[in-house]
Amino acid sequence: MVNTKDIIFFPEPDPNENPWVHGKPAEEVIDVVAYNPEWLATWQKLASVIKETLGNVVLNIEHVGSTAVPGMVAKPVIDIDLIVEDPTQEEKYVPALERLGYDLTVREPNFYQHRCLRLAKPRVNLHVFGLDCPEHIRHIWFRDWLREHPEDCEQYIAAKVTAKNNVKQVMDYNKRKEQVVHEIYQRIFQSKGLL
Repeated sequence: MVNTKDIIFFPEPDPNENPWVHGKPAEEVIDVVAYNPEWLATWQKLASVIKETLGNVVLNIEHVGSTAVPGMVAKPVIDIDLIVEDPTQEEKYVPALERLGYDLTVREPNFYQHRCLRLAKPRVNLHVFGLDCPEHIRHIWFRDWLREHPEDCEQYIAAKVTAKNNVKQVMDYNKRKEQVVHEIYQRIFQSKGLL
């Protein structure tokens, strides 16, 4: 069972850890587009194939991120959280996912043993975490909160549109909207009695 203190604490990345499996990604234009209802169907197909391929290795699979929030502008990338027993046991899921076209791009031992696999078409970030991972819980809470709170959804949309200007790395884009994200998380945590 996860400790609530772990959920409300946002760890800083280890400056000595290089998470990139194949080196830092090339610069790209950060595109934020209007909500596309097809994202839901795409997610459902992807989840079905992953579950069929990995079987009981999949403890849970969730559509997270902005493409999971109806009406939200988003980078046209489907974010998926895949929960497995132990992310460090890559042999149980990485080879099978590679056969589906996914590429292991991120390995973060000091950030909940997070792994990220990327699919080029459709564009997917498949985040792998262990059971009761605080980051996964935050992803679910954030998604559900935005679905139910239109005022915060609008605030986040404005932050995303502003953040995309003149950035070429996703990390820079994320940093520019970080303050609004943390403000929304504060409201989420307060609503759950954690603050």
